[in-house]
Amino acid sequence: MSVRGDRLVRAMTDDGSFRVVTADTTLTVRGALAAQEAVGETARVLGDLVTGVLLTRITMAPALRVQGVLRGPAGQLVADSHPSGKTRALVTRGPDGGLDLSPGPSTLLRMMRTLHDGRLSQGVVGVTSPSMSVALMEYMETSEQVTTMLAVGTRLGEAGVERAGGYLVQLLPGAARGPLMLMTERLEDFRSVDAWLARDDFTPEALLADLLYGLPHTWLGEDEAEFGCWCSRLGVTSALSTLPRTELESMVSAGEVLEIRCDYCGEEYRVPPAELRGLTATS
Repeated sequence: MSVRGDRLVRAMTDDGSFRVVTADTTLTVRGALAAQEAVGETARVLGDLVTGVLLTRITMAPALRVQGVLRGPAGQLVADSHPSGKTRALVTRGPDGGLDLSPGPSTLLRMMRTLHDGRLSQGVVGVTSPSMSVALMEYMETSEQVTTMLAVGTRLGEAGVERAGGYLVQLLPGAARGPLMLMTERLEDFRSVDAWLARDDFTPEALLADLLYGLPHTWLGEDEAEFGCWCSRLGVTSALSTLPRTELESMVSAGEVLEIRCDYCGEEYRVPPAELRGLTATS
């Protein structure tokens, strides 16, 4: 029997007041954290960032690559989601090997989209709370200028990630006062998704049904997600070809196989001197 992967489901209330996306990102988060060997609080925050970036991409820019970078006084966390559905992550520590992402004036959340022409569209907000949900909502409010209620969670156990997921509810233009009051009151019970992630029967559909209980809505579809990296040997070769000719010639003269490891997934690429020699003609 096949195992169904991670999914995000989308719906809109029939009165046009709200757009809702719910997600089960367990396998994606599990793979990303394992690749980075992230544990403890770092794992929880990184897992939440991965889910938040997925929700943001599906809601705001499904056809674009979206990255979220949480940078603190020492080091940073990166979540990187591709329109193919693949998502990866990265932990970068400070010069002394430490990682400090504590909220404060020097901690920032940067959200970026890679546009079709290669340009970056980005927004930056200060991080004033240890909650990734709060930071993502502040980004939506200030940079996207869309009133958004969002909650993400990563449930960790002795064996690693037990469950990860979350939801996003956006207020659409022209929302009526009645539905707005109803949804505002209901979301008080959804400030955290931890209780839902602890349920054995948790699914994106179940969370969506709870969020929209009593509100007529239309199912808009679902999107798949998975942990994965889009690094490739061609990408490595293309990057090397941009190096100065003198640097490439120095590598050729060393006569050693160049070993390059992808920081996101750990894949290793070996480039022999003969291949490097060929690149000197194009650099």
